[in-house]
Amino acid sequence: MHGSPGRGGAPRRWAGALLVVALVGAGMLAAVPMRTARADTTRAATATPLPPASPQASSPGYWMVGSTGVVYPFGGARSFGDLGGLGAAIVKIEPTPDFGGYWLLDRSGRVWAFGDAPQLGNVDPALLRPFEVATSLSRTHTGKGYWIFTNRGRVFHYGDAGFSGDMSVIRLNAPVLGSSPTASSNGYYMVGTDGGIFTFGDAAFYGSTGAMRLNQPVMSMVPTGDGGGYWLVASDGAVFTFGNAPFLGSMGATKLNKPVVGIVRFGNGYLMVGADGGIFNFSDKPFLGSLGANPPGSPIVSVAPKDG
Repeated sequence: MHGSPGRGGAPRRWAGALLVVALVGAGMLAAVPMRTARADTTRAATATPLPPASPQASSPGYWMVGSTGVVYPFGGARSFGDLGGLGAAIVKIEPTPDFGGYWLLDRSGRVWAFGDAPQLGNVDPALLRPFEVATSLSRTHTGKGYWIFTNRGRVFHYGDAGFSGDMSVIRLNAPVLGSSPTASSNGYYMVGTDGGIFTFGDAAFYGSTGAMRLNQPVMSMVPTGDGGGYWLVASDGAVFTFGNAPFLGSMGATKLNKPVVGIVRFGNGYLMVGADGGIFNFSDKPFLGSLGANPPGSPIVSVAPKDG
């Protein structure tokens, strides 16, 4: 195992709210999600996709997904279908490299493929231990493979995604909630809700909050574009920066309507999403809308960028 369970480090914690480029109520739903795709009832779980769109690299956007599988596209992000609120307990949305499709992952480890996203496999339920659930999915840079991560730090790999190690034989202080691949796809990161960072393969460790007492749990992490650092975000919107990751603002000192559930790289910075669909944009890319003024019936659980 090449991974190092990151405990300690000297993070730069930033709780002060700077200028919020995107307020929760500043945007309305940019597009009505198409819910024509339906998953079959077999374990293969391959949804009938809509035709993939031509790549539009110059048009940024983002997708949100609710816990019941409804996808909300904004800006240049196109809808390729969703689960129509069928109640699949979705935890993650992940776009393909050309943004012509996406995968949805549910807590049981089932993967739902839309657009040009290939269905490469699901976690066999018999392999999951008691109280173990899937929490994250990350794709390879080719889009021909992906990893599925569980709350116990286990990794299941499919297609051209290689196995670089996991935390399955180590007792964790807190569950793993998020993941991110390296640019080469020869490694990956995991993050626990205590802010512990676990690096595998060519993923570099720059520090963590694993030894700190946090006000709220860490919900997500994302590396910088060159892999020289990463950002962590807690549910109160506080941002922790490591390595060469710049601090561009946070929501840590602002009372939020709902907790922050995710952070993604966007333009020269990052974008955060709340469980009510509020978007907080700290980047040079435009604010493209949110659900903050009209929250969906099921909470938002994940956001994914189409960064043109």
